[in-house]
Amino acid sequence: MHSAPPFAEIAALAQTAPSDEPELRDTVAGIIREVALRGDAALLEYTSRFDGLEVASAAELRVPAEALAEAAAGLEPALLVALGRAADNIRSFHERQRENGFLELLPDGSVLGQRVAPLRRVGIYVPGGRAAYPSSVLMNALPASVAGVEEIAMVTPARDGRVEPVVLAAAHIAGVTEVVRVGGAQAVAALAYGTETLAPVDKIVGPGNRWVAEAKRQVFGRVDIDMVAGPSEIMIIADETANARHVAADLIGQAEHDPDAICWLVTTSAALADAVPQQVEALLHQNPRREIARAALEANGLIVIVADLAAAAAVAELRAPEHLELLVPEPLLLAGRIRNAGAIFLGRWTPEPLGDYYAGPNHVLPTGGTARWASPLGVYDFVKRTSLLGYSRERFLAHADDVVRLAEAEQLYGHAAAVRLRLEN
Repeated sequence: MHSAPPFAEIAALAQTAPSDEPELRDTVAGIIREVALRGDAALLEYTSRFDGLEVASAAELRVPAEALAEAAAGLEPALLVALGRAADNIRSFHERQRENGFLELLPDGSVLGQRVAPLRRVGIYVPGGRAAYPSSVLMNALPASVAGVEEIAMVTPARDGRVEPVVLAAAHIAGVTEVVRVGGAQAVAALAYGTETLAPVDKIVGPGNRWVAEAKRQVFGRVDIDMVAGPSEIMIIADETANARHVAADLIGQAEHDPDAICWLVTTSAALADAVPQQVEALLHQNPRREIARAALEANGLIVIVADLAAAAAVAELRAPEHLELLVPEPLLLAGRIRNAGAIFLGRWTPEPLGDYYAGPNHVLPTGGTARWASPLGVYDFVKRTSLLGYSRERFLAHADDVVRLAEAEQLYGHAAAVRLRLEN
């Protein structure tokens, strides 16, 4: 446990470790280079080596389009209904993020404006192998669909050559246009550079392991990416009114993701700080993923005792957590004091899993302190903006001298000449 203020020690703990791993970086660079140079042949080699999937041609990595609808039709009815309701909530929320361009027609006939247009083709990475993540499909594909993206290519590693039906059903619901059974850095490389059977995309989004994260980092510039995601995080701010068992459950819910997950409790109550570890221990015994959760809590768990909620907000500002739960009587008031968080969960009836699966806001959130400047994935990530400007002769003549002076002040005489010549003719 720690106390704050002073915040010096808390600030040090809030610093994220450097993510650069030279050996990983070099290995991933080699994979990307090979896929870029040899296309399908390299993709098949790496899929065999890393995913254990042997196929005769890259075309066999593609999941037939009809298989998506068949997976949805064959899903357990209650699960299909839940997926559909979650998709409706996510779609409805993201529809409010749509941007409109504008075109201003000036009295002299000049026009100034901005066009907002969807990207043509995007790739989404969906983790697989050990588990199925239909929520990742919905959260990554639906904003792209709402934005108007024409082609959504999904890549995912296949366990024993098979993509889980619930993942394919989610792809069908979300409007994914193609699914390819390939994962890891080689999948990211294929999306970025294209192969004989997989066309390149404009942007790659979606979570993955450190190989996927490093590959996304390296292909940025060739294509756009959403972010380089780190381990999952939760911070809970709670006072004496919070239920210690609920707090413990919410910490474990994040810790079970990954042994590197980061789980902080910031509280004004010493009694709650004392009670939560006991409840964590009791609940861990009931969790099949208790070893993963325990490793995360032991390595990255922290309880901070503060004097008041203003100090708790200051700790949140330092940490800039991915997920922030406010288990206090007036959570919206406290949220107004906090700028740096990926998503804020207001009150006892809003545990973080609601955001993971169902409520509507996106669960792809900035990690590693990047919530200081980054935002959740949204419709705005799948559009591009183009400026439009058209001058009338009258407006050109009125502004030309100013433009010439500014160009010459920067010693860009060709710029000045491009304007001056039009004044002469």
